[in-house]
Amino acid sequence: MLTRSARLVVLAIAFILLGWTIYEQIYEISWAITFGIAFLIWSYFKQGTVVLAAKEYHNKNYEKAEKLLKEVPDPDRLSRKRRGFYEFIYGNIELQKNNYAKAEKHFQIATKFPLRTERDKAFLHVHLANLNLRKKDFERAQAYLDKVKSFDTSSRVQAIVKNIQLEIKKNKSIERSIN
Repeated sequence: MLTRSARLVVLAIAFILLGWTIYEQIYEISWAITFGIAFLIWSYFKQGTVVLAAKEYHNKNYEKAEKLLKEVPDPDRLSRKRRGFYEFIYGNIELQKNNYAKAEKHFQIATKFPLRTERDKAFLHVHLANLNLRKKDFERAQAYLDKVKSFDTSSRVQAIVKNIQLEIKKNKSIERSIN
């Protein structure tokens, strides 16, 4: 859970300590430092700054959350759990910025990865249903709402689902009356 600059500082200190332990011939500590360096590099690619971005997102600091997500060098290298959460948070940030196409893209990717809870998965599908409702793709919106029913949901999500279903029915009846 370190930013890129913090990781670089820790790596610099670790390499200095590694050099000193090798010079002093303290090989047991040298191995421990080497494993620490390897873990730090591995976690940079597999974990990234997703957890820090999630904390900033939950604190409603969307700009900082986006900045932390942009520090991830290659989202495809993130672990499966982190990738799903990365896409979920990024989709929500794009939704906040009213970039609906980008938000839908990130949410679509997030559906392919595990999320923390079933409620997160349900909320993800509600977002997708809402975005498809905006595009007037009612069948697709209904398909996402049908998937929500298979997840454990809160009463808040259930209320949103009912509102979206009412909007779908209303818009379908308007379309029928026009045709």
